[in-house]
Amino acid sequence: MDVAVDLNTSAEAFNLPPDPVVQARDIAPLPRAEGPGIEALRRLTDVVVDALHAHGLYRTLLPRSLNGHGLGLEGFVKVMEILAAADASTAWCVGQASGCSMAAAYVEPAVARKIWGDDPRGVLAWGFQMEARAKVVPGGYRVTGKWGFGSGGHHASWMGAHCHVELPDGSLLRDPGGNPIERTMLLRQDQLNWISNWDVVGLRGTGSDSYTLDDVFVPEAYSVRRDIDAERRIDQPFFRFTTTSAYACGFAAVSIGIARGMLDELRSLARTKKPSHASRTLRDSPVMHHLVAENEAKLRSARAFVLETIRDGEDCIRRTGALDLENRVMMRLATTTTIRRAKEVAEFAYHEAGATAIFTSNTFERKMRDIHASAQQVQARTGHIETCGQYFLGLDPAVRHV
Repeated sequence: MDVAVDLNTSAEAFNLPPDPVVQARDIAPLPRAEGPGIEALRRLTDVVVDALHAHGLYRTLLPRSLNGHGLGLEGFVKVMEILAAADASTAWCVGQASGCSMAAAYVEPAVARKIWGDDPRGVLAWGFQMEARAKVVPGGYRVTGKWGFGSGGHHASWMGAHCHVELPDGSLLRDPGGNPIERTMLLRQDQLNWISNWDVVGLRGTGSDSYTLDDVFVPEAYSVRRDIDAERRIDQPFFRFTTTSAYACGFAAVSIGIARGMLDELRSLARTKKPSHASRTLRDSPVMHHLVAENEAKLRSARAFVLETIRDGEDCIRRTGALDLENRVMMRLATTTTIRRAKEVAEFAYHEAGATAIFTSNTFERKMRDIHASAQQVQARTGHIETCGQYFLGLDPAVRHV
């Protein structure tokens, strides 16, 4: 791999269109229309990827110094829910890449410029480590392993490979607590071997296939240890949040968006649909009046909880310079419970749409599969609620996903 980088290169502005939230609204009709094609292809269509780049939506969380929007988590949530209401797979891919882009604050500046700052279509994605080792060798690492759930990776220019680090004597590099240290290796897309195994019920269009590497050399500069204060090179307040914070907020927003889309479609359907053997439309039913209002309140309350914890976290960072444990716990509680509440709202909308919802000619059926797939992801794990409860009762919570 050619990794020569001109340290004197200065990134040119990409003339990003302003306000990613507005841009998300502008392009939402496109992924909505492309939804069936995205699902059939099992990845985003080229026209959708091109539109995401043209509207700067892959660069939502990138710092301005790397030609990003530097929007922050609250704006990011709004972008994600708009995209998810149109097509969940599109939002999921953007959310994954956006979380990965926070690695820009921890990698060497010249490498960050090469990946994002000098390439208007620069996108980093990665998946879950299944088994992987990075053996320390002169100048870097030799990497072998397998990774799964590489969401949006087929549209990325660079891929990450999370690895445990193997020292020359064969032992694993460990932190002071004895835990294996994980570093993320950054590689060009053409170095990977993809395994086409994304055959799933929902979120089919994310293309979350597995990928492998076999004894590939990665220079030291192209490795990164994320969310470690000592390795942070862009010390802006936003990067006091963690990638876990970004993923939790982003994927909660996907669930909010799916539920919002289904609730809005039910309201539209209710204007004309008359249930079998009924003389009035759904809109004229007092029962429907109550249920729609109740679920609107449930969804908006969950969304407000997420946004509140983001603002509280920002305030904590401004006051103390760090995101403390209480704010991390509250963000975890808000995002996990929001995914669960959004699923309940989606299930309500699906059920009340009646037999209309089961036809693939309507989007209820696909959105229902998508929200159930999203709720199976680690951000929605039931055990997170236990972790939060431990904190509230004065115990030491597990902090891996907080």
